[in-house]
Amino acid sequence: MKILINILLIILMIQASSFGQVFMTLNGQTSFFSETPLENISAENKSTLVALNITTKEVAVRIQNVAFKFQNKLMEEHFNENYIESEKYPLSVFKGKIVENIDLQKQGTYQVSVKGILDMHGVKQEHIIKAQIIVDSESISVTSDFNVKLQDHKIDIPKLVFEKIAESIAIKNKFTLTPKKL
Repeated sequence: MKILINILLIILMIQASSFGQVFMTLNGQTSFFSETPLENISAENKSTLVALNITTKEVAVRIQNVAFKFQNKLMEEHFNENYIESEKYPLSVFKGKIVENIDLQKQGTYQVSVKGILDMHGVKQEHIIKAQIIVDSESISVTSDFNVKLQDHKIDIPKLVFEKIAESIAIKNKFTLTPKKL
């Protein structure tokens, strides 16, 4: 039932009323990396929900913050309780649109920019994310790398650990989307 609700939410997020072919995944991979001279921090989430309407070029990404897994359980606890505050802000959501005028119904490799709003930690911030899209006969693969400044989303880092957490976090996405009938 929870999966059905998630699918319905993501379809609504990309305005399915615009009647286009929607490609989706429920298990996209999103990871982040913080590098400082004192400590590196990384985490991965393998349950990112993603939908792409290939007609309107609208994109929606929904991430459950508690689904990020760390090598160190204490880091995971601090991430959820002190930084991203997962209980108060359970989701990070990106809604946007591919800028370029491309035909995603044609097979090929496309370098694109996706302009949209990232809603993270209760703060909505416009981002332009560069991505590579590979369209083949059965799926669409999307990869992207971008940075998020913690201060842009009002994520406070205590002075005590400030030297252990980078001010800008590197985000990587890898999604394989398949067609879904609406």
